[in-house]
Amino acid sequence: MSASFAWAPETAGKRLKTALERAAGDDAAKYVFLKLLPDRARKQVTQAGKTDHPLAGALISVKALFDVENETTTSATRVLVEDPPATSDAPAIARLAAAGGIFVGLTNMSEFAYSGMGLNPHYGTPRNPAYPGCAPGGSTSGGAVSVALGLCDIAIGSDTGGSLRIPAAFTGITGFKPTQGSVSMEGGKPLSDSLDSFGPMARTVAECELAWQVMSGTPASPAPTAPRRLVVPLNFGLSEADTEVITGFNAIVRNLRSAGLEIVEKELASIAQYESVPPWHMTSVESRAHYEPHFQASPDQFDRRVHARMALADKLSAIEYRRTLNRRAEFIASFRKELGNDVLLMPTTPKLPPRIEDLADDEEFNRLNLLALRNPSLANVADACSIALPYQHDGKTLSAMLVAGGERDDDLLACAKAVEAVL
Repeated sequence: MSASFAWAPETAGKRLKTALERAAGDDAAKYVFLKLLPDRARKQVTQAGKTDHPLAGALISVKALFDVENETTTSATRVLVEDPPATSDAPAIARLAAAGGIFVGLTNMSEFAYSGMGLNPHYGTPRNPAYPGCAPGGSTSGGAVSVALGLCDIAIGSDTGGSLRIPAAFTGITGFKPTQGSVSMEGGKPLSDSLDSFGPMARTVAECELAWQVMSGTPASPAPTAPRRLVVPLNFGLSEADTEVITGFNAIVRNLRSAGLEIVEKELASIAQYESVPPWHMTSVESRAHYEPHFQASPDQFDRRVHARMALADKLSAIEYRRTLNRRAEFIASFRKELGNDVLLMPTTPKLPPRIEDLADDEEFNRLNLLALRNPSLANVADACSIALPYQHDGKTLSAMLVAGGERDDDLLACAKAVEAVL
C-alpha cells in the first residue's frame, strides 16, 4: 500500500464491518445504497490481502448503472427491476476488483442518470451531509454521499453533463470526469452515447487518479509537468452565480496567483459555438433510442420528470439532431485549438445546492437543474476531461472546476494536484 492512501488490506475487514453497519443503520446514510453487497465484499477482503496493488483494501461504492456479477443493473428505475442479473462485472468494475477493491454496495442515483439534482422518487434521495436539507447533486448522488460520509474511499459513477462533478461539488469531495474514451463503456447502462463518461469520486485528486488508472488500464506514468497557466473565461461560468460562489471563487484565484500559478482572464471565442450545441438534443434522442420500448409501454413507471425529458426527442427532427452533432464536432476542434495546453478554471456550479423543498415546483426544478449542469456540461460537449475540487470559504463548502482538452487527463490531474495543494 502506498503511504499516501488511507486504506490497507490489513484494516479492510474492520473498516468494511463499520461501513456496512453504518450504511444499514445510520439515518444519515439512508437512501445512499440501493443494495449492499456484504457477501462479495467479505470475500474481497480476503482477496485484497493477496495483492500489493495500491488500491488493495479500498472500500468502493458502485453506481447502480454498472453491471456487477449476479446483480440486476437497474439504473435506479422501476422499469428495469425485472431484467436478468448481470453475468459478469463491467470491464471497468472488473479491473477494480482485480486490483483489490472491495465493493460495499450499489448506490442510488437519479433515474437513468438523467438529472443534476440527484432526486429519486422511487428509492428516496440521499441526504447531503454538507448542506442538510439540500439536494445531494446528481446523477451520482449515492456515490458522492458514500464518500462524503466516509462509508467508502472511492465511488464509481458516470458523467454525462456533470454527474460526477455536481454531486462532488454539492457534498464537498473530488469528482473526476476523464476523457470519454479512456474508460470502457461496456457493461454500463447508457444515457447518451455522445456524452457519457465513466469515472471516480474520492476525497483527493490522488485517489481519483489511482481509481481512473485502474478503471482505464492506464499505467502510472512519470509525473507530468503541471500546466502552469490557468484560464478563467470571462464570458462563461459566473453568470447567475450566487454571491457566495463568486466571492469564494475570487478568493481562490487570488490565492492561486499568490502561490505562483499563472492565471489569465480572457474571453473564449469558442464559447459561442458551445452555446449553439444544446446537450439535450443528444441526451433526449439517445436515451430514447436505448429505452424506447419502456418509454412507450411503461410511462407510469418512470420518474415523470425523466419521462418528460426523454419526450423532448419528439420535438427534434433527424436533420436537427444531425446538425447538432455537426456543430459539436466543429466546437470540439475549435475548443481544443483555442485552449491548447492551458487549463480552464471556473466554479463547478454557479449555485449552492438548492433546498429539496424548493425543487417541488417543476419550473423551478428545471431552472436550477439546467444551471447546475451548465458549467460542467462544457467538458462533455467538448470531449474534454475535467475535475471538481472542493474548498471552504466563509464556512461554505464550495467547488472549483478544471477543464483540459481531451486525452490530456494526466496533465489535468497534475494541475489539479497543484491547485488542490493551495485550496
